[in-house]
Amino acid sequence: MSTAVQIKEECWGKRSFPSIQQATKWIQERPVKIQGQLQGTTAPILIAGGRKLDAEASGYTRPPPGRIIETAHTKSSSHPQQVHISAVAADHMRVSWITDDRHVPSLVEYGKVSGKYDSAATGEHTSYIYFFYTSGKIHHVKIGPLEPDTVYYYRCGGIDQEFSFKTPPAALPIEIAVIGSMLVLVARSAVLAEDICLQTEWTASTLAHVAESNYDMLLLPGDLSYADTQQPLWDSFGRFVQPYASKRPWMVTEGNHDIEAFPVFHCHPFVAYDSRWRMPYDESGSASNLYYSFDVAGAVHVVMLGSYADFNTSSSQYKWLVADLAKVDRRITPWLVALLHAPWYNTNLAHQGEGESMRQAMESLLYRARVDVVFAGHVHAYERFVSLLLPLS
Repeated sequence: MSTAVQIKEECWGKRSFPSIQQATKWIQERPVKIQGQLQGTTAPILIAGGRKLDAEASGYTRPPPGRIIETAHTKSSSHPQQVHISAVAADHMRVSWITDDRHVPSLVEYGKVSGKYDSAATGEHTSYIYFFYTSGKIHHVKIGPLEPDTVYYYRCGGIDQEFSFKTPPAALPIEIAVIGSMLVLVARSAVLAEDICLQTEWTASTLAHVAESNYDMLLLPGDLSYADTQQPLWDSFGRFVQPYASKRPWMVTEGNHDIEAFPVFHCHPFVAYDSRWRMPYDESGSASNLYYSFDVAGAVHVVMLGSYADFNTSSSQYKWLVADLAKVDRRITPWLVALLHAPWYNTNLAHQGEGESMRQAMESLLYRARVDVVFAGHVHAYERFVSLLLPLS
């Protein structure tokens, strides 16, 4: 049984096809390739410049949520847990972890030979209280200088468990993985009017699939743990991603599920996010962990924007972005990439317009800077789009 497909496109006109397969083939043959996941979708897919592909298909059933994976800490209170790393400048890494024992030093020993740690660095630590929850001791230690494209072995807090990571290359090529909103919807809360998302077998499958590629760096545009005020879920998430985030730098920005603020009772947002996932914001001239930038492989400048920090033209983020983009020399850094959480274009009715104010404030800045690609999260579906600021030719 074939399914009729209609394509409405300003440049190419309205076209009809007897099947999704033929529509896909036609799209792939266009001078500007426009691809979407047609099989099994019933929603229009936004493609180029606000143009829509309407694909009606039958026979697709969304798979049920996988089994929820809980990760308990089964070792001693001084043992490092939730270990993850992030890139700092071209030749440093920040190692972050948590201990229940508050007397463990913020110390990282490291070297290029397993079991032989000929370098060491100390750092800082913090903790936070969220209603009746008190976090463990959160350690952040910057290590380096490090050699590019090199495996380092390290241990945290003087505890005899060895981890390892590989630094990104100094020049292209580089392999960067991008995951947006990787946890899985398991229920809908009528009280909070929010999706309840947890780490499940599908999340584990996604991470295992990414790890098969031997990527150099992972970018995550918001919504990390989906704790949504349930602070132990931050701990569970940290332990869940440790096998991956301790081996490659994970660079993240915030999402709506990371806000965790309550009027009157807990007015400060992003307390857990800021405390646990320290990014190189100060190194990039930013005043906030919610937005920052960095260079990688000597040829890629990555801008991590904050969908939930002020972004109007008088805001600190806007002024920082103007200054940051002005520093990029495209002769030296030919690739310019941006990430944010709430997409500026999408066809999901549940999230329509959520990124529109930010788009109106900042899209022209990215357009004038000739940003190559913008990645977003929030909508748990794959779509591609082209800015409306681009000509239709």
